Amino acid sequence: MGARDDPVVARALAEMVERTAPQLLLASGDLTHRGRRDEHERAAALLRSLGVPVLAVPGNHDIPYALPRRLTRPWQEFERIWGVTEPVHATAALHVVGLNSVRPWRHQSGAVDDGQLDRAAARLGEAAPGALRVVALHHQLVNAPWRSRKKPVARRDHVLARLADAGAELIVGGHVHQAAVAERREFAVLDEADSPAVISIAPGIGQPRPHRLGEARGCALYLTGDGELTVETSIWTDAGWTRTGTRRFPRA
Repeated sequence: MGARDDPVVARALAEMVERTAPQLLLASGDLTHRGRRDEHERAAALLRSLGVPVLAVPGNHDIPYALPRRLTRPWQEFERIWGVTEPVHATAALHVVGLNSVRPWRHQSGAVDDGQLDRAAARLGEAAPGALRVVALHHQLVNAPWRSRKKPVARRDHVLARLADAGAELIVGGHVHQAAVAERREFAVLDEADSPAVISIAPGIGQPRPHRLGEARGCALYLTGDGELTVETSIWTDAGWTRTGTRRFPRA
């Protein structure tokens, strides 16, 4: 997002935000290309210019690419801009818990340890009654079938079960930069006591890298009402935003 400017997309994003009036903008990582200070600043300027609270978690591209800073000060620039790598947004209607799945010694794959899962469970337990409980991290918990070479977060089944059992209704990832949505019961056999969850990969709005010119850019809108969670996916074309799919799931 912050690697290069695209004023046309920026204006269109602002128009969508004005039209849909979201309570929160959720950025699931890879706000930059090489984790440079100027890239972080451009990404933050764009997101904050939209006039809506932002919850951002780091992606594997948001830490320095070069050694030794990648290992000695991986979060310096991200925390300078956003304060923490595992933020929480809490209102009467929406409760979002951020997780940092990036591991500096890994270039692509990510992980969430049990200490992080314990903290996430405690934070989800603080949600107001009826609030939509969301977890945001960078590495995906399901794969889009067209990007299956990118591994999901390590111990995916364990992480998913812990978060769902802690009350997460929606788990949003990124990493593959293309949209996918699934409900846990669509791919896993659950007991009646097991908690379902909707798992979503948020598409990227940044300019695809040169060898991925066919990669769609887009965004996802999450809506609640009448006991349902609705996920609307839109892609960006030269003609503007085009809605490509709407899926509705019953809230647990």
